Amino acid sequence: MSKKLYVGNLSSEATEEELRFNFAQAGTILSVSLIKDRMTGLNKGFGFVEMETDEGARKAIESFNGGELHGKVIVVSEAKPPKDRPAGGGFGRDSRPRPGGFGRGPGRPGGGGGRRY
Repeated sequence: MSKKLYVGNLSSEATEEELRFNFAQAGTILSVSLIKDRMTGLNKGFGFVEMETDEGARKAIESFNGGELHGKVIVVSEAKPPKDRPAGGGFGRDSRPRPGGFGRGPGRPGGGGGRRY
């Protein structure tokens, strides 16, 4: 059974090829992905490596957690399942759109929004 690993505290210079090369020493890799910023294209400092076996994943955690890559001490652990996100895209604390638009302001229900001149 495959096991997904979280790899964190990565330098922005780290590449998927480097992770693939290093983690292959622990076992067979199914996938590698670095999470990148949409605007800049630079990696956000973390990613995921999916190992083919639990044994390979355990060996990778033991070998690389606390290791160094590009001068930074990296964190390697078992990835947690993603959190369920509420439907609707998130328009505030309770993820429900407010009547009358996005914000409160003068002339809107519940408004007042700021100084009056």
